[in-house]
Amino acid sequence: MTSAFAPAFAGFGTGMSLIVAIGAQNAFVLRQGIRRDAVLAVVGICALSDAVLIALGVGGVGAVVVAWPAALTVVAWIGGVFLLGYGALAARRVVRPASTGLEAESVAAAGSRRRAVLTCLALTWLNPHVYLDTVFLVGSVAADHGPARWTFGVGAALASLCWFAALGFGARLLGRFLARPAAWRVLDALVAATMIVLGVTLIAGA
Repeated sequence: MTSAFAPAFAGFGTGMSLIVAIGAQNAFVLRQGIRRDAVLAVVGICALSDAVLIALGVGGVGAVVVAWPAALTVVAWIGGVFLLGYGALAARRVVRPASTGLEAESVAAAGSRRRAVLTCLALTWLNPHVYLDTVFLVGSVAADHGPARWTFGVGAALASLCWFAALGFGARLLGRFLARPAAWRVLDALVAATMIVLGVTLIAGA
């Protein structure tokens, strides 16, 4: 029984090792979780998107994308510009906070579900690193498992679901530490730095 699930465990470990890192997607999910704004939708989009990309990688689509490198260059430029824009907005909140406290953040976020969903989709599908991690890396490692590669892929997708659920829904536990406006400014400063650095890195490497 253990050997039958070994590929799934391997996939789970591989997926978790790739996803547990400070990045644009994780920073966004964390902030949405703390604000308690469209958390279920954001977590669902991230987990489902990873599952789709992992399936493409396991199915061998990565080799097709490699044959068209211009596609990743275009995605890198679009994603880089988007990240720079999002980082600039976060930096603006640091300099000119629009609200104070967790309650005010929640009120301000009441009508932002659509914006959160669109931002999450952009951060997920316009980030070349997501393709490198899920389609190429997971896909290539899964290929080593032969007929069990789909079991490996299921494990990797499950790791993504567990991580985003823990990050999004567990972030609310930080709410009491972010009751002061100064704490939100620190969080936004970290988000801004992460987005801007990643945006510059994507454009520079395009």
